[in-house]
Amino acid sequence: MTQAFADLLLPEPLLRGIAKAGWTQPTPVQAQAIPAALAGADLLVSAATGSGKTGAFLLPMMQRFVDQPAPRAGTRGLILTPTRELARQILAHFHAIGSYTRLQAAVILGGEHRGHQVADLRRNPDLLIATPGRLLEHLANGAADLSDLEVLVLDEADRMLDLGLAADVLAIIAASNPARQSLLFSATLHHHGLRPVTERLLRDPRLIRVDPERTTPPAITHQALLSDDPEHKTRQCLWLLQHEAAAKVLVFTNTRTRAAALGGHLMAAQVRTAVLHGELEQPERRRVVDLFRRGQVRVLVATEVAARGLDLPGCELVINFEVPRTGDAYLHRAGRTGRAGAPGVAIALVGPQEWNRMESIVRYLRLELSWRRIAGLEARFQGPQPRRRARPAPNRSGVTARANRPKERLRERKNIGKRRQPSVQAPPGGGSTAGLTPPRRRSRDDEAG
Repeated sequence: MTQAFADLLLPEPLLRGIAKAGWTQPTPVQAQAIPAALAGADLLVSAATGSGKTGAFLLPMMQRFVDQPAPRAGTRGLILTPTRELARQILAHFHAIGSYTRLQAAVILGGEHRGHQVADLRRNPDLLIATPGRLLEHLANGAADLSDLEVLVLDEADRMLDLGLAADVLAIIAASNPARQSLLFSATLHHHGLRPVTERLLRDPRLIRVDPERTTPPAITHQALLSDDPEHKTRQCLWLLQHEAAAKVLVFTNTRTRAAALGGHLMAAQVRTAVLHGELEQPERRRVVDLFRRGQVRVLVATEVAARGLDLPGCELVINFEVPRTGDAYLHRAGRTGRAGAPGVAIALVGPQEWNRMESIVRYLRLELSWRRIAGLEARFQGPQPRRRARPAPNRSGVTARANRPKERLRERKNIGKRRQPSVQAPPGGGSTAGLTPPRRRSRDDEAG
């Protein structure tokens, strides 16, 4: 495996920027993807969150632009991301490793001033980092032009599909230079909507799988606590925050309502806390992420918006206040800690309705999960109880004998019925055997009389 970035034959300005950014050696995904991308191949890459995917597509793209200047060209590179936070994170990496180059980049994001974005597009930056919806708007009104595009990157492609952005992505692909190089990065390659995108985007791609799917970094310790209800979980969460030594903690919930409520409880308990969810306006979301990165708040309560792609260095503890809905969601939440081989802990609070889901996640990801107890905060719920076998009823007099007797069915009995009596009785001393006396012919004497 490549031991140093210099082994990848990167230009000197990029090597200086890499050293300034503190990157010491290529990660496995970088060691495999960078040479393949520099050779001009389309790439289909599956790698876990936190594996260095950003450098795997930024470095070969930037080397291409440094080695082959094209001052009269339009935008040469495009990176599509599912979220605004991830786009800004990529821009920060670009500025860090490109600080000794003259390359320029711009971000095109929803929720920000369109006029400023049009001005950025007119400058023809080398690289655009964009969310699909807003970029498509600029393509429709003619402000953006992808006819000179050389490299197109889809980062977190599975997440884009989860957010319903497939149609926008396909429209952008159709509007871009067909002679481009294309790179697709995804945490999983088994998403049901991925094939139509790969068929339209990639030509004879090289497949790179770095980390086995459905595995978490080995440096992460997985633990769980049994809980009764949200109020009980809140007390357990406070105890963990008071007794665990982690400098930065991410607490995940499944809904915005729960995130806001939990954040309020923690703030009331004097815990330095911020809340991140999808209903926040873009400036507020950016402020919250910056507060957590700078360490001005210790705890970030977040929904899934923070589970994908955000680089939150120094996070040592992840608490799943609610068990995530899928194993992949658990994988991405836990991946916020234990990055780059650093140790981390992921703790799940498991209620009665979440037991089966947690068991499914453990089987799906093959987790080595240890169960904890907090003295004084034990749950009444202790897991599902084994079903008892039904005992036979006590033997009562005659019950067993009747139960063992063959069932007598009505159709098997001869239906004799009750014997009827004749309606007319025969007179004594004679008459028909049928019980009727034959009528006597009337004589002339009878008629006369």
